[in-house]
Amino acid sequence: MSRRFNTAGPCEAERDYLVPPAARFPEARRLIDQQGYFVLHAPRQTGKTTTLRALAAALTAEGRYAALHFTCEEASVTRDDYGAGMRAVLHALRNAAENSLPPELQPPPFPDAPDSQLLHAALRAWTHACPRPLVLFFDEIDSMVGDTVIGVLRQLRAGFTERPQHFPWSVILCGLRDIRDYKLAAGGNPPRLGSSSPFNIKVESTRLADFSFAEMSGLYAQHTADTGQPFTEAAIARAFELTAGQPWLVNALAREIVEKMGVPTPESITIDHVDRAKERLIRARATHLDSLLARLTEPRVRRIIEPLIVGDVLYGDELDDDIAYVRALGLIAIDNPVRVANPIYREIIVRVLAGAAEGSVTAEPHSFVLPDGRLAWKKLLREFAGFWAEHGLSLQASVPYHEAAPQLVLMAWLQRLVNGGGQIDREYGVGRGRVDLLVRWPYHLADGTKAVQRRALEVKVWRPGQVDPRKRGLEQLDGYLGQLRLARGVLVIFDRRKPDRIVQPRFEDTKTPKGRAVRLLRA
Repeated sequence: MSRRFNTAGPCEAERDYLVPPAARFPEARRLIDQQGYFVLHAPRQTGKTTTLRALAAALTAEGRYAALHFTCEEASVTRDDYGAGMRAVLHALRNAAENSLPPELQPPPFPDAPDSQLLHAALRAWTHACPRPLVLFFDEIDSMVGDTVIGVLRQLRAGFTERPQHFPWSVILCGLRDIRDYKLAAGGNPPRLGSSSPFNIKVESTRLADFSFAEMSGLYAQHTADTGQPFTEAAIARAFELTAGQPWLVNALAREIVEKMGVPTPESITIDHVDRAKERLIRARATHLDSLLARLTEPRVRRIIEPLIVGDVLYGDELDDDIAYVRALGLIAIDNPVRVANPIYREIIVRVLAGAAEGSVTAEPHSFVLPDGRLAWKKLLREFAGFWAEHGLSLQASVPYHEAAPQLVLMAWLQRLVNGGGQIDREYGVGRGRVDLLVRWPYHLADGTKAVQRRALEVKVWRPGQVDPRKRGLEQLDGYLGQLRLARGVLVIFDRRKPDRIVQPRFEDTKTPKGRAVRLLRA
């Protein structure tokens, strides 16, 4: 059976291309040999389950340990029903053991015990009965909430000093968040965890990293080895640029090209294929992307993502917790400065937030295409100005992020009219004070040669108490145009000093400090 790029569930070496699990978590062996109780965390769809299942199977096969991976997800529905939660965890543990361990390593009947001691008593009994040291991987540990997750952690801590004679040799907790963020799973209330951490026995906390460039290249090379179809160097570089190594995106791009787009096997996979696949993924909003984007309206997420779009600085009493939470989701990068994790997420976030506004754009895209195939850029700007004057107030109310409403409405307008024929590259982030947009529109010259029309915009907002951003905007646009090697651009300034009214749009022709031509739109 031919292998494939898997985007649904754990990978199997026999049927899926995969990065060797041991290479993704190299420190695991050292920590387990040291009888470590530790934490592995990473966003969803990064390969945690694949890695842990493979590691557990390898440890058991080597004969030194009895290693078991199981998921706590069944216990997530029990919430604060402590006893039901403990029994759900033990049920999942026994099922996993019966499916993956030989009979002599499986747990004995679990003894009766009070709800507060069920897990402790069960693991103690299994440790006594098992001929090998026990290594347990608690996957989806933070899917549990309330007293259930607190109870599991406290019982593990209580048994820690009894190991290895009377309690598992090593325990690994795996989930979205680091242990210090488990107060979110406990109901967002730090006092519920008590004065000390319920898992202060951990020796280390490790984040499963995204693929490196070498790992992603190796994954794609497996397809080449199996089928003879190569990825060009430019295609691999572009795929890494777009995904930043996020495992689901890496696989989804390749699967889109190989299976959905059906690029014939003798044909090399090029950068154009990668760009088309990216656009198709964004439009389709596959399961992983859709579940991630459903989080955008959560207050904790909005407090981080909205300033990114607007270009403001981050502030607030719960900033550290919010950043940790949004990082755990995988929406922002793991290091500073705070920024969206990769270009695909950066693109789809604003498309989703601007979706309602885009649905209100009735202008026909083909009416903005000139006879020679180029985009009628001046007409597009003029009609946007009229659209904003007429509908700006109502559209701002329809956009979920009110502070970013002008930027999102403009992007919705451009997306509606450019979608299908061209692409929009978006640059935004904390402290930038602006959004930079590059519209790329492909067309053909008279001789049939392919060409690309490029137009750059910078978007700024004038708020109460601020000086007119015109001067600073022209300086910033100068740098952006220089980076793009363009001689002209557009500066859009939205006046929100009185947010309950729309300033009558007007245009002005001006220049940047370095003499580049600028079309200034005030709205």
